[in-house]
Amino acid sequence: MSQTDQITITRPDDWHLHLRDGEALKSVIGHSAAQFRRAIIMPNLRPPVTTTEQAREYRQRIMAAVPAGSGFEPLMTLYLTDNTTPDEIIKAGESGIVYGVKLYPAGATTNSDAGVTDLAKCMKTLETMQAHGIPLLMHGEVTDPEVDIFDREAVFIDRVLLPLRKSLPELKIVFEHITTKEAAQYVAQAEGPIGATITAHHLLFNRNVIFTGGICPHYYCLPVLKREENRKALVQAATGHNNERFFIGTDSAPHAKDLKENACGCAGCYTALHALELYARVFDDHHALDRFEAFASLNGAKFYGLSPNSEKITLVRQRWQIPEQLPFGEETVVPLMAGGILEWKNA
Repeated sequence: MSQTDQITITRPDDWHLHLRDGEALKSVIGHSAAQFRRAIIMPNLRPPVTTTEQAREYRQRIMAAVPAGSGFEPLMTLYLTDNTTPDEIIKAGESGIVYGVKLYPAGATTNSDAGVTDLAKCMKTLETMQAHGIPLLMHGEVTDPEVDIFDREAVFIDRVLLPLRKSLPELKIVFEHITTKEAAQYVAQAEGPIGATITAHHLLFNRNVIFTGGICPHYYCLPVLKREENRKALVQAATGHNNERFFIGTDSAPHAKDLKENACGCAGCYTALHALELYARVFDDHHALDRFEAFASLNGAKFYGLSPNSEKITLVRQRWQIPEQLPFGEETVVPLMAGGILEWKNA
């Protein structure tokens, strides 16, 4: 087998992952554990994970569901609310298990109703995060109904991110699942401690795929897929030579099939099964497989102040078909590109 037909890299981490809870958690955790060594776990359960003690309890449930023999490690986060206190941030920093605090603007995405209504209400808490080096993980969209859904990320930069970073220039920020050229350019050029996660689906697809042959709900996510010029800007950010600030965050978000395929379908793409294969396709298509390891395995760990993983993982060039659906508790979940063909396979 020639070198171009396989790649061996440091085992990657997923810096943005939804695992759900209960039986659903048990159904999906094995997919992430087979690909990633560590993952930043999103806290938007019902009810959300708002305290260090809740994060500890959720982590115990995750560990109980991890397949035997797996070294998978969940890195927990707290859900920021208008009422999160500086004392809770100090507890989180001392816990050894909490690696970030997640900002969901109220109403921006799935289970975000308890999110922040006005960032000004959180300034004391954010100042404490800056002082203790705890990253703020931002869902970067405004929820102003007068702002077009395709413009909400760019407007967020101007209205929220720039003023915040001027007030707290040393606050570590992860701009989550960026989708626009404006976000890619800002993160690449900004001063201070900032990084960004990019999903496989935002690298592979533009918004046309949602409407090809009818409405395709399994490509509907938030932030929503954008124009082709934005997709190209993300690809350049991920695959470029100077990509240290960009890293994997799958935003894999499982929803039951019938909750996606209904009159008010949920937002989220399920990619945990085949995330690395999807990302490898992007890097292969753009002749950048030599830069895949940095994006997948090194940049995120460096941003979070962690050492890269010691073990390796190998992907081989092998055509295989993505399943049409997978077990999800008592229901099923449809993976992204269900029934489609991928050219890379996790060995």
